[in-house]
Amino acid sequence: MLQNPLQLRLEKLEPWKQITFMACLCERMYPNYAKFCDTTAFSESRIYRDILDSVWEQLTVKNAKVNFERQLEKLEEIIPSSEDFEFYGVYPAIDACVGLSTLLHGLLDRDDLFDSMQKISQLSVQTVADLEQAQTGIEVTNENQKDNQSVSEEWDVQWAIFRPLKDAHERDIDLIKDLRLELREEGVSNIGLSV
Repeated sequence: MLQNPLQLRLEKLEPWKQITFMACLCERMYPNYAKFCDTTAFSESRIYRDILDSVWEQLTVKNAKVNFERQLEKLEEIIPSSEDFEFYGVYPAIDACVGLSTLLHGLLDRDDLFDSMQKISQLSVQTVADLEQAQTGIEVTNENQKDNQSVSEEWDVQWAIFRPLKDAHERDIDLIKDLRLELREEGVSNIGLSV
């Protein structure tokens, strides 16, 4: 498990900040799933997009009613299996689904929010580290991760999402919308894929 000082700081965030942080990381993993769907015609990436949008809606629209159990059921139907596909793209696509599933589980059981957030942060970094290892044959560890540009960049992005959230005082709808918009307009995933 790759370590970063960020992980200790995340714990101090209020629930709405934790959910926003997780939604941001899922937003960054979405292109991995979308690209996989485009390449394989396995599923409609729109389904993932709609489920993630329902989380954003819950964060930004007052009194938004979302049935997260139903969203989880929909998500479970569109998770690919690595046994069915011969190419590497299936792994980041699965990670994207696991990330969104973890977020939904966190929303259904608020006591687990911090654990869920830790898992998604870790998962997003691990997706990057796994690709690096697949390309170079060198495992990314705590000792050598600082030498790996892609992994370092992923931690940098997570810090960049964390900082404005940490400084927000009350639930800041504009901040949430700005983070979402910025990530969506950038449209680049944690492993550099774009939609």
